[in-house]
Amino acid sequence: MTKTILITGSTDGIGLATAKALSAQNHTVLLHGRTEQKLVAAEEQVRAAGGTGPLERYHADLSDLDDVKALAERVAANHGTLDALINNAGVFRLSNPVGANGLDLRFMVNTIAPYVLTLQLLPLFGVASRVVNLSSAAQAPVDPDALAGKLRLDDSTAYAQSKLALTMWSNHLAHELGGDGPAVIAVNPGSFLGTKMVKEAYGTTGNDIGIGANILVKAATSAEFADASGRYFDNDSGRFANPHPDAMDERKNAAIADLIDAAIATING
Repeated sequence: MTKTILITGSTDGIGLATAKALSAQNHTVLLHGRTEQKLVAAEEQVRAAGGTGPLERYHADLSDLDDVKALAERVAANHGTLDALINNAGVFRLSNPVGANGLDLRFMVNTIAPYVLTLQLLPLFGVASRVVNLSSAAQAPVDPDALAGKLRLDDSTAYAQSKLALTMWSNHLAHELGGDGPAVIAVNPGSFLGTKMVKEAYGTTGNDIGIGANILVKAATSAEFADASGRYFDNDSGRFANPHPDAMDERKNAAIADLIDAAIATING
């Protein structure tokens, strides 16, 4: 059965490769990117790669929560249901990581935006739907002041903390929803894959992006992940595994969700 799947950050890298693979299986793929120009180019690449499923384009700046909410509204206006959301978009290095509201844009894009987008889209999900959040093998304890924009971090530390925060709110939401909502799954798609982010951060061409795309397709569509809500899949080892110990503690997970809510309240004034 074909599905309707939204992929953030699907104009290049793992997101684009995932869109190609899902469209080739005739799924309806909702492409997301920052600009219409990039989205048009991505759509052309998906078609050139043999994509046969319906494609739709949605542009939004995930560093702007108004844009995130507008993205959710546009998707909801066009679709009564959504089978999967793949929160793939992420950033590692920015020339100026401080947003107009004082928050760290790396936390904004990697942690807060997917949280808001997921919550906004919850009415579209059924119990068989899935939210797949791109985590990382790089996970570090979250400093509340960094998440609140009161402490500046280097790129690697901010990235690792933002990815653990994403994993923690994934587990918290799965706990809160129980069996009444979509499966919420955090996935490390593989370390040092050949994305622009890896090339920028480590100066290496990296491994085959298809490694990451393949596991995201499975997480979004296969029976293997049907009962995986609240679990973490480590594609480096090819199995479900334990994330950082902090993400195994529901009290800490709930505290991270509270910190994110507080950051959102700051943005909303």
